[in-house]
Amino acid sequence: QVQLVESGGGLVQAGGSLRLSCAASGNIFSINAMGWYRQTPGKQRELVATISGGSTTNYTDSVKGRFTISRDIVKNTVYLQMNSLKPEDTAVYYCNFHLYAAPGWAPRDYWGQGTQVTVSS
Repeated sequence: QVQLVESGGGLVQAGGSLRLSCAASGNIFSINAMGWYRQTPGKQRELVATISGGSTTNYTDSVKGRFTISRDIVKNTVYLQMNSLKPEDTAVYYCNFHLYAAPGWAPRDYWGQGTQVTVSS
């Protein structure tokens, strides 16, 4: 079993900052990639940022220059530093790990429980 625990969401004024964290524990053999997604009511979950095993990062256009994804391999933790937040960033944010739980197993996606980020204008 793999568990992902998120923290760091909350309420912030426009222009403010928040830092999200997501720590994975359990049966983890190898991690392919980590990422953050977000979802608002009535909409599909959308990619925010990803970081690969080789540390290549990818961002959706709307957060480029404002958000930074990073990771701590030793701690199996991924972070999302969010600066210059806007009301349209308001959403539930989910972390994602694409990993191998054991040698010879197929990789699969694991998701955090979600954390609410609310940006007031």
